[in-house]
Amino acid sequence: MTVRCFCTYFDSNYLPRALALYASLKRHCPNFRLWALCMDKGCYETLAALALPEVVLIRLEDLERDDPALCGAKQNRSRVEYYFTCTPSLPLFVFANWLDVDLITYLDADLFFFADPAPLFDELGVGSVLLVPHRFPTALCNREQYGVYNVGYLSFRRDQYGLECLGWWRERCLEWCFDRVEPGRFADQKYLDSWPQRFAGVVVAQHPGANLAPWNVNGHALASSGTGVCVDGWPLLFYHFHGLRQIYGAVYDPGLAEYDVQLTEPIRSAIYLPYIRELEALRRSYAQDDALGRRATLLDGRRSPAVRAVRAAVGVMCSRYLVGRAGRNRRDHR
Repeated sequence: MTVRCFCTYFDSNYLPRALALYASLKRHCPNFRLWALCMDKGCYETLAALALPEVVLIRLEDLERDDPALCGAKQNRSRVEYYFTCTPSLPLFVFANWLDVDLITYLDADLFFFADPAPLFDELGVGSVLLVPHRFPTALCNREQYGVYNVGYLSFRRDQYGLECLGWWRERCLEWCFDRVEPGRFADQKYLDSWPQRFAGVVVAQHPGANLAPWNVNGHALASSGTGVCVDGWPLLFYHFHGLRQIYGAVYDPGLAEYDVQLTEPIRSAIYLPYIRELEALRRSYAQDDALGRRATLLDGRRSPAVRAVRAAVGVMCSRYLVGRAGRNRRDHR
């Protein structure tokens, strides 16, 4: 059976989401390995203690040792901008240190799989690079200033074209990778716009169930089925939980209002609730762990008078799990 190879990165703040991503892969992808770049020490120590069998841990200092140019870029960027800068270096690091890996897929840590991603590997076929478009609906077409394609899911093959594309992307990110829009540039993402014309072997995914997200969910017809969610009649493969914020305890802001998305029943019950329940189950399971447990205590409204005050100010609840107020996430469409 083919081993699907994935890589991602995150810090302690995103650790629960990364564990949810891992759990979803475990549930839906029969045979996989996940290379996890830990952006801080606490994150690495927590995962090392968990010893998840399919996860290969990478320290940030190991990546920086293999790619010294990153340290130069680190001096003039914010933390999140430096994270963006590291994106192309991570798959290159996996290729350089695990020679048996022929194809690596980068995943944002806030993805969550609802089905086997095999259809995307079928779409790639013998291609070298797989891109997933944002698929902005007409009302949001101006947001293509952030990029036609989304960095959240990218596949690269270890061949001439895949390595050429990764190398070019790394050079561009080292030169410029900032959390602002300039002509032809935004973070690590806008660079992807030119890939179909610039490099051979680039495939643009057509599956509507790939990378469903707040910014494109209004452009698709959703329906709940006995086996999950259908997107334009196709199974939902994975959802990108961009903008989701924990308000207190098990109450979350889905971040949908910014995109004028209504919290319909399929979106609420079949997409957001399963993910939030996964996060909450992880929070309970690892409550004794320093990183996750300390975060759980701080965010548990039953233990904190300050958080209870926030609860009163939040306003009308949509449900126990979701609230209706949205705040802008700096990592727009990323």
